[in-house]
Amino acid sequence: MTLRRLASVSALALIAGLLPARAVTPVAPLQGTPLMAEETKMVISLLETVHYLNTPISDATFKKLISEFMYDLDQHRLFFTAQDHEAFLSTYGPTLGKALRQDGNLDVAFRIFSVYRERLESRVDWIQRQLQVPIDLDVDEQYVFDRKDLPWPATVEEADDLWRKRIKFEIIPDLLNDKTLEQATDAVSKRYDRLRKNFHELEAPEVQEIFLSTLTRMHDPHSTFFSASTLEDFSISMRLSLVGIGALLSSEDGTCVIRELIPGGPAILSKAVNVNDRIVAVAQPGEEPVDVIGMNLRKIVNMIRGEQGTPITLTIVPADSTDLSIRRDITLVRDVVQLNAARSKASIHEVPGVEGDIVPIGVIEIPSFYGPVDDPAPGEEPSSSVTQDVEELLGKLKAAGVHGIVLDLRRNGGGLLGEAVDLTGLFIRTGPVVMVRNSYGQIINKPDTDPKVAYDGPLMVLTSRYSASASEIVAGALQNYGRAIIVGDSSTHGKGTVQAVLEMKTFLPRQIFTVGKTGATKLTVQKFYLPNGSSTQNKGVIPDISLPAIEDFRPIGEADLPYSLPWDTVGGLRFPGRQLDPALRAHLDRTTRARLDSLEEFHYLQESIDWMREREQLKSISLDLDARRQLKERDEAFREAMKTKRSSLTSLNYANRPIVLDSVAANESTAPTLEELVEDPEPSDDVGFDIHLRESLRILRDTIALVPDPKAWTDSEATYAVLSKLPEQGVLRNN
Repeated sequence: MTLRRLASVSALALIAGLLPARAVTPVAPLQGTPLMAEETKMVISLLETVHYLNTPISDATFKKLISEFMYDLDQHRLFFTAQDHEAFLSTYGPTLGKALRQDGNLDVAFRIFSVYRERLESRVDWIQRQLQVPIDLDVDEQYVFDRKDLPWPATVEEADDLWRKRIKFEIIPDLLNDKTLEQATDAVSKRYDRLRKNFHELEAPEVQEIFLSTLTRMHDPHSTFFSASTLEDFSISMRLSLVGIGALLSSEDGTCVIRELIPGGPAILSKAVNVNDRIVAVAQPGEEPVDVIGMNLRKIVNMIRGEQGTPITLTIVPADSTDLSIRRDITLVRDVVQLNAARSKASIHEVPGVEGDIVPIGVIEIPSFYGPVDDPAPGEEPSSSVTQDVEELLGKLKAAGVHGIVLDLRRNGGGLLGEAVDLTGLFIRTGPVVMVRNSYGQIINKPDTDPKVAYDGPLMVLTSRYSASASEIVAGALQNYGRAIIVGDSSTHGKGTVQAVLEMKTFLPRQIFTVGKTGATKLTVQKFYLPNGSSTQNKGVIPDISLPAIEDFRPIGEADLPYSLPWDTVGGLRFPGRQLDPALRAHLDRTTRARLDSLEEFHYLQESIDWMREREQLKSISLDLDARRQLKERDEAFREAMKTKRSSLTSLNYANRPIVLDSVAANESTAPTLEELVEDPEPSDDVGFDIHLRESLRILRDTIALVPDPKAWTDSEATYAVLSKLPEQGVLRNN
């Protein structure tokens, strides 16, 4: 259908009463270019031939692209109508595949976007009028804030009622944070004016980026399309250390969300910021906070970046809060990523033993699988390697006489595949570590070929739902070999895929991209498999002993992402190892379950989990101001009570001391501290009590007491000989 014909559909919708007719602000129509058309056709070709799935895109998928694109624009399903959805599907669905594949024609994307912009324009005017009339906050009614699975409104009356509640939903958090009604309504008014301005500023290449990224993400959640300007930003971030807070930010329906914390960056070092926290305001030194809800993400990033050593204050809605009124101010000091702070570090913990003795156990925290990417320039020192650093720390821990070692991968989001293979090789003699399968079914074995073993003693790997990619390879391989006990959340993250950035200029004829800068597409091209043939994708690595965790009740794993690739298996390889003896694993699990029932720290943890689980299940919230004030008071009282309990538990901490890399000790940073730069810095909520680490130390201590030689951990006869001598319920040590 032509643009002119779809304009008639839009006009009919207005006549039918879906939205009040009005004179919209004139906006230049969006139009594609020959370059954009060629890029579109090439993205489809690469999806069908290079992407891991390596399958033709069906007409049904192209039709579904319309619904998904509408959702990406309108994630709360508030601006579009059900009639819009039906009209777009019936009009464009049957021919969209041909238009995109053969012609690269983006008229569908531009028209859907134009209708969205019209809906937004009309709705913002409606909101501004509503903000001028009295708002009743004493009515006992609920607002469903999680609308991602609900339909678009069918009538103008239904849409108006949703927005009437939405306005209250946005005003109440400001009122609960000591703003007047006038200030709160003014903030909402500016927020929607800003949202309207942002969408008016979007140009054709940016709409193309949203549309093609919607298509790529329908293949898997990690594939995307970069416009030329986004590709330039991406390339700069890969080459340079930009001064900021060390966080990867994304926009989720107009709200800035922290998606990843960079090891060694100010945010992660503060211990006051978490993944999935939402940034709702930003304040420069000596200035009032600026509301950033609805602000363009690039503008937010530019506000946060700044001169090295200067403070920036973020107003955060914690990730575990469903109520936007729960806010806290966090002051960070802008800095480049501190490379030494991003490197592995170790400590020795004095764990009480059986007869009151002390069992020293080493812990190595590995934040990422870092290493040299390029050869150093003349005169430059080579980049540090995680394998080299961990090998040095292992030597120091062995020299200190530790009885066992824990590798802490809980905050490790991955890194270099080669480093994951080499690091695994520190604990095994030789053998396969990971297999990589590409879209053509070719499988490449990545083995450890170095017979040197840096540490052959008792070993444990501690994981979480944030352990992803390369960290899952290490944990899974060591589990396959029976070389380590895996302890952690119910599973790791489950990202078992590899992405490649493919620049369009590599594939397009030269005469095409000389007329303008080209973009790129990032596609998933490979999948990881452990030595036994099991994928780490989606399911992750299941620990030998799982511990209760708040993260298990939050949608943060790969399996929670739309269109995530499935778990599967390939033929396993021969390797010199097998997993832990089931009887030993069962015994260790029983002793852990007994401690879960008896120890105060686990009662505290379960209370936190129950509270979080209850809030994760909430889909709606009260719009009665008094009820919300009471809810906030209860939540804040609960948080304070739990903080007090956690603080009191710190008296149970095991004595420990740090072990530092030689190069780090020789180059300790002399940069000013937060306290030196900010008069009244926000204290961290982290009061230094690590429940999961404490239990992992106890589990390793118990294992060493039962079966000191890790070579016997996989031997059923050896473990039976030990376990058969124990009392029926085994030995429980609560200290």
